[in-house]
Amino acid sequence: MRLRALLGTGSLGLRLLTGEDELDRTVRGVMTTDLRDPGRYLSGDELVLTGLAWFRSPEDSEPFVRVLAEAGVAGLAAGEAELGLVPEDLVKACARHRMPLFAVTEDVAFATVTEHVLRHVSTERAGDLAAVVERHRRMMSPGPAGGGPDAVLDLLGSDLDLRAWVLSVTGRAVAGDGPAAGDGPGGRSALPPDVRARLAGEHLAAARGGRPGPYRAEAAGGVWSLFPVRSTAGSPSAGRPHSADLAEPSLGEWFLAVEDDAGEWPTERLDLLQGVTQLIAAERERRDAGRTVRRRLAMEVLELLHAGARPAEIAARLRVAAPVLLPGLGSAPHWQVVVARLEETAERPADEYEATGATADAAGTTTEAAEAVRGARCQALLEEILLDPRTTGASHDGETADTVAVTHRCGEAVALVPLPSLSGTRDGPPGTGAPSGQGHAPGAARPDPGLSAETLLAAVREPLECGLARGGRLTLGVSAVVHSAEGLHGAVEEARHARRVAAAREGRVCAAGHEELASHVLLLPFVPDDVRRAFTARLLAPLHDYDRRHRAELLPTLSAFLAADGSWTRCATRLHLHVNTLRYRIGRIEQLTGRDLSRLEDKLDFYLALRLS
Repeated sequence: MRLRALLGTGSLGLRLLTGEDELDRTVRGVMTTDLRDPGRYLSGDELVLTGLAWFRSPEDSEPFVRVLAEAGVAGLAAGEAELGLVPEDLVKACARHRMPLFAVTEDVAFATVTEHVLRHVSTERAGDLAAVVERHRRMMSPGPAGGGPDAVLDLLGSDLDLRAWVLSVTGRAVAGDGPAAGDGPGGRSALPPDVRARLAGEHLAAARGGRPGPYRAEAAGGVWSLFPVRSTAGSPSAGRPHSADLAEPSLGEWFLAVEDDAGEWPTERLDLLQGVTQLIAAERERRDAGRTVRRRLAMEVLELLHAGARPAEIAARLRVAAPVLLPGLGSAPHWQVVVARLEETAERPADEYEATGATADAAGTTTEAAEAVRGARCQALLEEILLDPRTTGASHDGETADTVAVTHRCGEAVALVPLPSLSGTRDGPPGTGAPSGQGHAPGAARPDPGLSAETLLAAVREPLECGLARGGRLTLGVSAVVHSAEGLHGAVEEARHARRVAAAREGRVCAAGHEELASHVLLLPFVPDDVRRAFTARLLAPLHDYDRRHRAELLPTLSAFLAADGSWTRCATRLHLHVNTLRYRIGRIEQLTGRDLSRLEDKLDFYLALRLS
């Protein structure tokens, strides 16, 4: 273990006096001594504990510290029980020899420090570790005795002094940030969202290489070990193709983040943590199996919509779905739709295509199989995204927040998001409430404002931009809230159109909401590239050429003129120009392009050309 980890353990009562730059030294043993010259008993990399009984005068400090430095000691911890404060000359001697020096408060016994260090570095605790594994297994068992992943993390803290969290690939805290988390010995404070996002991105990026975990990562000023939590089943589960040996990690998997450097652990401890990940994987599969009914409901609704079923038939299916998704709900909820598509350039192994039931061609792939695999991976990812309380505002508990039905079809994932009718909930901001024409009587129950594309994107952009494969993209579209079966077909199409708008943008992770479909920007992404280039070149090329030759700034002037709605005074003020100078520039623009900026049609053409460029 490292000295930094010792300093961060509150129960040891250590206070750093000097040697902050040396805290990454590795401790491989511990020795307690009060000899003036303990050199013959030192082998290197120890933490030396001393009660300072050897100290008689300030001249004693230098030779004592020199012996420790020459022996390669990792650090020195001096007790305060004998002399009170640690002598200043000992602090200076340690600083000269770059020897980390800690003060140990008098209420902490050296035996406590020794036991803590040996618990981490001993290679002779296989029997004890086996007992810990068995305790973990009992805690993970179903029924009243089981405690789920949080119970496992509590035991890792109490038995091994390891601070750990279970995270998803989106940075969601599956376990570790709940009510059981604490700041005591071995406890876990809530992990900040930016740290979770960083670790999730590091995990995905490392897992793409196909090497076994744990992966080493650095975040929040420390070293972390990331253990993949992978399926223990021999066959693919719904929505998650078998990926234990794939170059691309499953986009629905969890991982165990441990705040320690596993590269320094003995084999027994590594085996223990691998066993713990298998226990957590079993819990992951249990929750995944619980989504089977919701997935089937989503698929049935989507198939009815695709087949053009009557609203009454769709409404009947929604009445069946509502109690399953939101148990105890008194009335049918409002609904929202999210559509996602995952584009990946990496080739998928043949066994994934076989798992979909499609037959590969001579090249080893088929469009049908590729679409099915991509859709299944996107479904797993969209489920994780919509489980994140940052996107939905739901409880941190994955099971209580798991109310979304997600399925996939033709390579895209589609989520039906139920929103309960909440009495007294005010309408959300524009673009997040019910569509126009779906008002509410005063005092009536109003729908939850629902999901926002902007909020959803902010929650997952960082880890996924780091973790998606080279050339990979995720695009999402979010519909408005609807309150009936009649509106659901339109919501699906609205979410699909919004996703296409997002796909036309630059970036690896993009999202768009329904509110953007009421603007001209809806049309721009669907202009073919060759038409786009020809249109902008014909209209703007003369201005580009003139600006390049004369530095006349005609294009910035045109943009500012349109932004000022054709107002000469406002535009001149914004550009810090005289109005006559502005009139001269606009006249030159009209002369070069043959257009008239007093005409609405020509203003609109210029505006679109600038947007398309």
